[in-house]
Amino acid sequence: MTQMFRITLPDGSLREVPAGTTPADIAAAIGPGLAKAAIAARVDGSVRDIMRPFDGDAQLALITAKDEKDALELVRHDLAHVMAEAVQHLFPGTQITFGPATDDGFYYDFAPKDRPFTEEDLPAIEAEMRAIIARNEPFVREVWSRQQLIDRWTEQGETFKAEWAAELPEGEELTIYRQGAWLDMCRGPHMVSTGKLDPAAFKLTRVSGAYWRGDQKNAMLSRIYGTGWLNKKQLDAHMTRIEEAAKRDHRRIGQEMDLFHLQSEAQGSVFWHPNGYLLWRQLEAYMRRRLDAAGYAEVKTPQLMDARQWEASGHWGKYRENMFVVPDEVPNTEDEGPVLTGEGDLMALKPMNCPAHVLIFRQGIKSYRDLPMRLAEFGCCHRNEPHGALHGIMRVRQFTQDDAHIFCREDQIVEEVRLFCDLLDTVYKDLGFDSYAIKLALRPDKRFGTEEMWDRAEGNLRDAVRAAGRAGPEYGWEELPNEGAFYSPKLEFHLTDAIGRTWQCGTIQLDYVLPERLDASYIGEDGERHRPVMLHRAILGTFERFLGILIEHHAGRFPLWLAPVQAVVATIVSDADDYAGEVMKQMAAAGLRADRDVRNEKINYKVREHSLAKVPVLLVVGKREAEEGTVAIRRLGSQAQTMMPLADAIAMLKAEALAPDLV
Repeated sequence: MTQMFRITLPDGSLREVPAGTTPADIAAAIGPGLAKAAIAARVDGSVRDIMRPFDGDAQLALITAKDEKDALELVRHDLAHVMAEAVQHLFPGTQITFGPATDDGFYYDFAPKDRPFTEEDLPAIEAEMRAIIARNEPFVREVWSRQQLIDRWTEQGETFKAEWAAELPEGEELTIYRQGAWLDMCRGPHMVSTGKLDPAAFKLTRVSGAYWRGDQKNAMLSRIYGTGWLNKKQLDAHMTRIEEAAKRDHRRIGQEMDLFHLQSEAQGSVFWHPNGYLLWRQLEAYMRRRLDAAGYAEVKTPQLMDARQWEASGHWGKYRENMFVVPDEVPNTEDEGPVLTGEGDLMALKPMNCPAHVLIFRQGIKSYRDLPMRLAEFGCCHRNEPHGALHGIMRVRQFTQDDAHIFCREDQIVEEVRLFCDLLDTVYKDLGFDSYAIKLALRPDKRFGTEEMWDRAEGNLRDAVRAAGRAGPEYGWEELPNEGAFYSPKLEFHLTDAIGRTWQCGTIQLDYVLPERLDASYIGEDGERHRPVMLHRAILGTFERFLGILIEHHAGRFPLWLAPVQAVVATIVSDADDYAGEVMKQMAAAGLRADRDVRNEKINYKVREHSLAKVPVLLVVGKREAEEGTVAIRRLGSQAQTMMPLADAIAMLKAEALAPDLV
């Protein structure tokens, strides 16, 4: 008798099908349109090949191009395999390693036989990929034993794959996917065939070096990157964003505006120039006013703390590889002998502020009436990031967090998180970010605390976002399994910039663990000791990274209140030099940040130079303006000039230059 399976569709309807039936069979039974559109299936919540038979009763949802997130991941995974086949066909003897999908495309790491790949190789590889797509080769899934894999890779001279296969667990189901004669180890899933890919919707973008298994002691490989999309329209839009992003690169704009520089003598740390630090100070002053108004108390804590403190907090065991460790001893000053004995106690530069804030909370007896206690710090921290991961001021080793910790009672959690959501919303909008998404990062596999504690913490964060009115699709609400910190779940706030990129900046974490580990307590209404709940929160994340995001979002054209130099007084003729000095003096008295340009250069040259430096306002003065007490105002990006009396111009600019919280 034929075994029958019960398949439940999204509308709740049931279909009884014989063993061996595939999701593609069900799509065909529903209609030819769906059969053509379906590219994969979600079976009991997991994405699978549409040609893979059901294992038993199941919930089924068919995936089409309208399910863009799933469809893009499938397309990019398929393109990675197609690229690997193309490379091995064009460059015989090349070994393959790994090739995952990424957020906007895919890459594959190769061990070339003769020479590293270069970007000159990419057009030929793209052409070969299109030939493979045109052949419409089916993606076929097969289950192999570990020994079969080892034998295959050894026979083919694939030493990297053979090494990896030898480490796979014996009892695990191991799968390969083949397209024609080419195959690779792969968990899948894939689409039906290479022909489902749009040959005009991908582009190979660059080549770089990468170490085998990410270890610099291992062989250097060639990594080829590509971007892949569902159709050419999406690809074109992405390439336009890439071009626009290059124009907005914070490193280039930072140089043009003389904001900062980086150099090898201080890897991962920023040298802020006067203009850049003016920008920093405006942002810091704005954030300080917002925190003061929201009831935060600002503190300052040590940068260097004993390793025993980090052991007690749990960071020493979970985070030590990212910490700068310092021996607590006086170094030897003699020419001979080691500088350090290696016997001193260990200390560490703080990678975060939270344990120090607990130590402040623990000073003196706290009552339930003292809560919530909101401690804020613009704390300088250090993290030992790998050199290869550093990127401008976006990814650094020394950074300043807009950090705060809220110590509260259990019954205050929802309201405190709601207030934080409102504060973050105001700050983002003031800084020019109208759109952001909220994600709830759930418990990771490796974590402290009980299941009941994690259930309670995750539930409180959900309730708080609902109370803030931000749990709907317009806020991109999503839950992220396994993405929480080892001590707490967290809300992540992903803002969208002017060209559609998303950046995770704000966060609030609900922590029951650290107060327990560091013995923080308060006296409750019942006269007994209780543990406070600790909310770790940041809005900007770090000043360095957020300023980089701000530079790229505004393309250096900051609103007047943030601009390091708000105006330049530029002379047309030397007869106006004295008047330019008077204009600048009056602007400074009004609190405006202004420079003057009295160089013996043509005015068009001055306009071009200050436009490149992104100065928002140019006040052009000549002999006539000096005689009449007027200025010609020229805005960045505009050819038009507006003539007005100096007093009126200063009053107008002073009003425009007010920070949003002061208006």
